Formats: sequence, structure tokens, C-alpha cells
Amino acid sequence: MFGAVCVLVAGWLLLVGMRGALAEESAFRSAPACTSGTRDAGDSRDPRDPRDANCLRTVTVRIDRTDEVKGHKTPTYRLYVTEPDGTAHRTHLHGSPREAPLAKPGTTVEVTSWRGLIRYVDFPTTRRPTLADPTDEYRLFCSLGLGLAFYGAAFLWGGYRLSRRTPHTLRAYSWQASVTVAGGLCLTLLGVTAPWFTDTAGSALRLVSVGTPVVLIACLGAAVVLKRRHRGDDTLALTPAVPTEEQVIGGRVLGATPYADGGGGFLVVGPGYLASTPDPTGTTLRRETPGTLTPVRVRPPYTTDPAGRPHYGGRALVLECEDHGEEVLVVTRRQHMPTVLGALGHPHHHTDSPVLP
Repeated sequence: MFGAVCVLVAGWLLLVGMRGALAEESAFRSAPACTSGTRDAGDSRDPRDPRDANCLRTVTVRIDRTDEVKGHKTPTYRLYVTEPDGTAHRTHLHGSPREAPLAKPGTTVEVTSWRGLIRYVDFPTTRRPTLADPTDEYRLFCSLGLGLAFYGAAFLWGGYRLSRRTPHTLRAYSWQASVTVAGGLCLTLLGVTAPWFTDTAGSALRLVSVGTPVVLIACLGAAVVLKRRHRGDDTLALTPAVPTEEQVIGGRVLGATPYADGGGGFLVVGPGYLASTPDPTGTTLRRETPGTLTPVRVRPPYTTDPAGRPHYGGRALVLECEDHGEEVLVVTRRQHMPTVLGALGHPHHHTDSPVLP
């Protein structure tokens, strides 16, 4: 559902928002300079007032004052000006009035209006567009539209792949999902940035049309490699690292045994010692694992694992253990699993060295 909504919003942004912005920019670029009585055919506004005309009206004005706009990431300020006939106007510009070009009260500048709004200001040394300048407004619509289109498509494809996942695929984080996420993010980034690195909407779309097959081919190559790598058993070969001193790491002991933690979230590991605890310092409420706990294998997380298994941002590993026929799982981050193996495999903890891959 979320992916479909993203695609629908993207369609509106590209087909309505961007097309409207491009049409307004084209009209602005082709607008003639105003002359006495200049109007567009069918314009119902007062022909005696040229301020709302569909032509470029340039007039010399005096700067009355400026106000800096607070709370914007990009510095912005309001410019207040008055025409010779006393008509007052206000417009917004990027930057600061204290930086070049200076916008000092009393300074004479030229402002150019189109359809009732000031579109740019000619300072004595340079021209500055206002926030009402329609030039390149299509970029935002195009960027958001393309980004949401690819983002939504990635969600739809991921949902389709998830619905077709075979029952024996137990991995919580399958390689298919990883490829989909990586490809979707790359395409989304391509769509978001393309309008800002090109000159026109057409060139942005051409860049996307060229970049999309490249990303898809890279994803296909990655899928082939990962499929070959993940054939067969999910058992991971890790070298145990016996801890030389006691340390506290993130992890949980899950199972039906009395020493399985009740949501502690931390493990205390040392030479021949493993315990779970809710104390980040590891000094209180320890539940020590017995010497009968035997490691079986290290594997990725499964969707069938007990509820409450920590994820660690997709970096968790699971150590399957056995204690008198009961399955016990030790979950920790990938980087800490060798230390857990070393603690359980230490001779002080087990009389027989466990058989690990």
C-alpha cells in the first residue's frame, strides 16, 4: 500500500506539478517587455493597471527597509520597496541584506514584475532573482517525483518478492531483500539528484534513463554472486576469540531454560564464563550459563526465532546451543560473536571442546 501511494504521488508531481512549473517558466521566459496597454488576449484584469500584466514590467524603486527571515536553513530576507507613485511592494530574496549586493535603505534599484509578482531585482552591480522567480522551479517537482517513483517501486518489488518467498527461506534478512534495498536506494538517489545536475527536465530524464539500466545490471550481478554464496547450509564459520578479561557486551540468552534472560539485553563474557544481565555495568542480577551449555553452530537470524530477539540494525548473529536437549539461543552483534564462542569454548566452561565450523 505504501509503495502504491508513493508511485501515485510521484505521478502527480511529474505529470501535474512539473508540467505546470515548466509551462509557467516557458511563459515567463517568452514574456515581452510591457508597453502601454499591453495585455494578453482574454485577460479579464483591469487594463489600466499594468502591474498584473502578462508582460515584464520594470520600474525603478527605492528600498525602504529589509527584514531577515528567521528559522530558514537558507538565509532569506524581505525587501520592502516603493515606486515613485507611492505604491509599496514586498518581495523575498535569498541571502542577507548586509552581504553583496547590499540592500541598504534609500538605495535605488530596478524591479521586474510579471503577473503581479516581483520576479527579480536589478541592483547597481548585479541581478538577483526573488523567491517568486519561476525559473527552474520544475527541479523540485522532478526531484521529488523521480525519487518517490523509485522508492515506491522498490517497496512494491520487495512486497512481491516477500510474497513469493519459499517456506524454507528462514533468514530474517535475506540477500534478496538486501539487493532490493540497495538497488532501490541507488535508484532513488539517482532520481533525486538528476534534476540538480542537469540543465533541463529532458536531460534529467535522459540521465535517469541511462543510469537505471546500469543500477539494475549491477543488482543482477550482485544477486548472482549472493545466490551462489548462500547455497546450502546457513552455518557461518567463525574463529573463537577467548576473552582475556571480563567484559560486558550487548546480547541476550533466549530459551526455555531457567538461566535464559527476561529481557536483560547485556552479556557478561570472560574466560570460561557467560552470563546475561539487565545491568549495563554487569555487576548485578547475573544469570550464569551452566557448563552443560554446548554450542552447536552460528547462523544468521531466522524469522522463527523467539520474540524479543535483538536486531542491532541487521548486524545480529545467533549462536544455537543445546542444554540436555533444550535449544538455547545466544544473540549478539556480529563483532562480538567470536568472543562469546571463546567464552563458551574455554576449558573452564566445558570439559569437551565444542565442535564448531
